[in-house]
Amino acid sequence: MTSLPVSSKVLEAAIAWKLCLEGGDGTAHERDAFERWHAASDEHARAWFQLGMLDQRVATGAGPARHALLQSRAGLRQRVGKLGGGLLGMLLLGGLLAWTGAPSLAPSYWLADQRTGTGELRTLRLEDGTLLSLDTHTAVDIDYTGEHRVIVLHQGEISVETGHHDPRPLWVRTDDGRLRPLGTRFLVKRESAGTRLEVLQAQVAAQPRGRSDEQVLHEGQQVLMNAQGLGLIGPVKAGADAWTRGMLVVDDVRLGDLVAELARYRSGYLGIAREVADLRVSGSFPLTDTDLALASLVPALPVKVERRTAWWVSVEPR
Repeated sequence: MTSLPVSSKVLEAAIAWKLCLEGGDGTAHERDAFERWHAASDEHARAWFQLGMLDQRVATGAGPARHALLQSRAGLRQRVGKLGGGLLGMLLLGGLLAWTGAPSLAPSYWLADQRTGTGELRTLRLEDGTLLSLDTHTAVDIDYTGEHRVIVLHQGEISVETGHHDPRPLWVRTDDGRLRPLGTRFLVKRESAGTRLEVLQAQVAAQPRGRSDEQVLHEGQQVLMNAQGLGLIGPVKAGADAWTRGMLVVDDVRLGDLVAELARYRSGYLGIAREVADLRVSGSFPLTDTDLALASLVPALPVKVERRTAWWVSVEPR
């Protein structure tokens, strides 16, 4: 919830007003009360605006969900106080997060042993000495028993530096397969097309879920794995693990790609105008202060940073 641009209390109030008024059955007294609520604070107005944007997304992208949302408004209003744990609350909250740019919130994220919020970086020392770092909005389960050590990556990206002198086998698993480190340091990232492995030190054996064999990748190599197999093996980019130190390092990348990456580390909307999206940029940028990262673009490029609110920022032509 800390990644939302409005508090849970205000969000629930906005949902209650939306259900009350949009069905056309709100009384004049209720409409007057809503206007007073809406004008009472900027946060109220922001929540109402965001729910309006969400309503458009639901209308165009989820027919059954839209139908379920609109039916039986009277009953829904009676249950609005329970939105935090209800199906409707999950639908609206998930849609609102998607609109503001946050990653989708699958149940596995909320149920994970360890998870990070938007912009949060965390490092854990596991019982075997393994150093596990979690990038922004990452979720993992840690399953250590007397027979094995398993780290399950549900979402996001992790850095793993294995401990030594533990006889139990260690695996990192995703929906696409499993990875077996061979005394090593490596990165694992869930992407839309599969799981990306980047070996920073020593070796890692990769086994896609639909294959019985595994392939060993060596230091400096990276590959995208899906359930059917491995893609082309390529070199690890310089600074690939810089996020573990709170930095983003890029070399001659599109400004649009840089802004998209910074957007993963901040709440709200961060966009870029098409006119400047193809500019090229190199440098190091702080992930723990994305406002500073954006400000550092202005002296070097013909751009400016437009701030409509703290939650709506855009990089525009100067």
